[in-house]
Amino acid sequence: MSAVLVINSGSSSFKYQLIDMENERPLASGLVERIGEDSGHTTHHGPGGTSERTLAIPDHTAGFRAMLDAFDLHGPGLEEFPPVAVGHRVVHGGKRFFEPTVVTPLVEINIEDLADLAPLHNPANLQGIRAAEKAFPDVPHVAVFDTAFHQTLAPEAYTYAIDAALAEKHRVRRYGFHGTSHKYVSEEAAKFLGRPLGELKQIVLHLGNGASACAIDGGRSVDTSMGMTPLEGLVMGTRSGDIDPAVLVHLSRRANLDTDALDDLLNRRSGLLGLSGRGDMRDVLNAADRGEPAARVALDTYLHRLKHYIGAYLAILGGLDVLTFTAGVGENAAAVRAGALDGLAGIGIRLDQERNAARSSVARIISTDDSPVTVLVVPTDEELEIARQTLVAVGLRGSTTG
Repeated sequence: MSAVLVINSGSSSFKYQLIDMENERPLASGLVERIGEDSGHTTHHGPGGTSERTLAIPDHTAGFRAMLDAFDLHGPGLEEFPPVAVGHRVVHGGKRFFEPTVVTPLVEINIEDLADLAPLHNPANLQGIRAAEKAFPDVPHVAVFDTAFHQTLAPEAYTYAIDAALAEKHRVRRYGFHGTSHKYVSEEAAKFLGRPLGELKQIVLHLGNGASACAIDGGRSVDTSMGMTPLEGLVMGTRSGDIDPAVLVHLSRRANLDTDALDDLLNRRSGLLGLSGRGDMRDVLNAADRGEPAARVALDTYLHRLKHYIGAYLAILGGLDVLTFTAGVGENAAAVRAGALDGLAGIGIRLDQERNAARSSVARIISTDDSPVTVLVVPTDEELEIARQTLVAVGLRGSTTG
C-alpha cells in the first residue's frame, strides 16, 4: 500500500488529504483551523463519516498532533495506511524550483528566502513543512510548487519591460500560479480525449475565487495570466486582475493611498466584490439575473477579460485543439462558460448549449460535434497531482507527464 499525505498549509490553518496511490482514491481528508486563536477547530472526513472537535491549537505542531488524533480516533489508521511520503503545496518557487523537490534544510532556506515574493503564503507553507517533519520524521517530505509548471515560459513571455538591472536585482518577472492545477487538467484532458499530450495545443481556464488562464503547447506552459504575483490577469473574486500601473500612481497622489492601502484595494476590495459588492460568482449571477446594473457590469467585465485571454492565447499557440474549464466557477457555472464563449464560433469554438447546461461532476465535452476546437469541463484535483508528483520526487513513480 502506497499512501501519500498531502498538506496545504496556511498561516492559521491547514488542509490535509490521505490518498491511496494504488488506485488514486482519497482515504481521508480534513481541516485544522483557527491555529493560534483562543479556540481551535478540527474537521476530519474519514471512513466513518465526519467528525469535529474544538480544542486549543497554539501552533502548527499542535495542529498536526490534533490531526494524528483524528486519524487514531476516526480512521483510517495510519498503521494500516502509513504514508510513504508527505507532499506539501508551496506557492512560490521563484526561478529556482522547476520540479517537485525533496525537502532538505537548504530547500527550506530557499523557500524562506522567496517569502518576499509571496509573503502571505511561503512562510505559512514553511510552517506546515516544519510541523509535518516533526509529526512524520521517518518519511521524505516533498515541496510541490505552484510556479514550477510555468518554468517553461520563454523569456519574452516572462519578462516585464522595465529597467532590466532593477528587475534582476529584485526578481521582478512573470512566475505564474495555479501550475499544479493547469498541469493536472491539461494531462487529464488529453487522457479523456485519448490523444497524445504532446500533440495538443490547449487553453486551460482555472476559474475559482482566484482565476488564471494558461496556454499549453504539447504539455508545456507557454503563457499564463498571473504574473509576479497572483494579482495579474483575469478578474477574480476580490482581485482586480490587469490594471494600468499608472492607476496606482494616480490613486497614491489623488486619494492619498499608501502602499498598504493599494495592496488591500487591489487584492481584497476589487474584482467582482469591488464592482458589485459581491465576491461570489453565484451571488453575482443571481443579482445579474434580477437585473441589478452593478452585477451586470461585473459579470460583463469578467467575461470580456476571459475572451481577451482566449483570443490572445489562441494567437500565441498558433491554433487551438482543446479549451478546458476547471475549478469552482469553471466546473459549475454554465452561464459563465456560455458567456465566455459567446461569439467565438468564428474562431472555431462552438458550444453545445444543452451539453453545457447539463450538470455533472465528471469530465465531459460541452462543444458541438462539429466544433474545430473541443471544449471540455474537467474537474481539477490539485491534491492528487501533488501526491503524484511527490511519488515522482521520491522515486516511487515515473514522470506524470504523458
